Amino acid sequence: MKLLQALFFPPEQPGGVSSMIPYLQERFHSSRWEMEMFWLPKRIRNKGHEDPIFHTFDWREYEESPIVAKYLQTYRDYLWWTRLRIQKPYDLIHSHHPIAGMAMKAVFPEVPLIQTVHSSYERELILNGRIKEGGLEHRFLVSLYRELEYISDRLLTVSNSFKAYMSPYVNTPESIGVIHNGFDDKRFKPVPHENAVPQLITVCRLVPAKGLDTLLQACAELKRKGYDYVLHIIGDGPSRQELEEMAKELDIYQETIFYGYTLHPEEFMPFFDIFVLPSRAEAFGSVFAEAALSSLALVGTDVGGIAEQIEDGVNGLLVPAEDPMALSVALEKVISDPLYRYELARTASDKAKNQYSLARSVNELKKMYLKFQPQIES
Repeated sequence: MKLLQALFFPPEQPGGVSSMIPYLQERFHSSRWEMEMFWLPKRIRNKGHEDPIFHTFDWREYEESPIVAKYLQTYRDYLWWTRLRIQKPYDLIHSHHPIAGMAMKAVFPEVPLIQTVHSSYERELILNGRIKEGGLEHRFLVSLYRELEYISDRLLTVSNSFKAYMSPYVNTPESIGVIHNGFDDKRFKPVPHENAVPQLITVCRLVPAKGLDTLLQACAELKRKGYDYVLHIIGDGPSRQELEEMAKELDIYQETIFYGYTLHPEEFMPFFDIFVLPSRAEAFGSVFAEAALSSLALVGTDVGGIAEQIEDGVNGLLVPAEDPMALSVALEKVISDPLYRYELARTASDKAKNQYSLARSVNELKKMYLKFQPQIES
């Protein structure tokens, strides 16, 4: 069976897709399966000129927005690149981004399409202050869910909470499937260690949606109470300068290390103690599963896929979003009690290995893919 995994970003980019899809190939490497990946290189800009075709709404109603216009141009570029680079047929295409799925269906209308929605671009834009809820851009982006439902043979997402989020925007929400991201536990090797000072780590894109302003405020409260710690912030983004200035203003800059973008944070994550990310929204939150497999104690917000991964007080701690004091109290618990921290980390690791293993995700995908296997004519 010839499969194509259609991505948007290159597979080395951070995020839930890159945590799973590149590692599928070796699991599908056999005489029965042939899998390839495809994505839009960053260098491809303003090459496409073919107007998109949407079946469920009129895109021209939204094109006056610069954000929508850029999105549509990116779609045209992906369409142009697909027509240029792919000639041979596939038995099944599994897309991991709306633009990829729409372009693939336009080029290969007869090939079955599975579409996984990994995150919400519109929620990220709203939380990052780029668009207004209910505005032109928001209405365009949520219209894409019904379009994806129309063109897909199977519509999937990565958490039950995100399925609930998508449900008002499609005709048959009950048909949305959920397959969690899977993680190759061979990549994660917990390291026994004793840090004299508790080491906190977060890994994310530095944007308002990730709530790092809340984290810095919580850490300032920890320092005010006399707790020692070091906060390691791995990632880059438009908020970096603002966050560095905030750390200075809160007098925690000496306790905070900004690393910038790092390609494989899982290689040194096991040497830390506590993973914390107070996101304002999260479709799944792959980095929590990665931290759990690295045997770190987890502290997150009670939103989206984070709340599905963490059972408060059992395999991590959950706090409300945008609540620095609650986050500070949770961090205080795991900083002050190493044994409690260890128990949370151990339980989190056990759950991640059981529920978010790559093997489990691969088995679910194989069962689904086989339903679309071409019938051999006798």
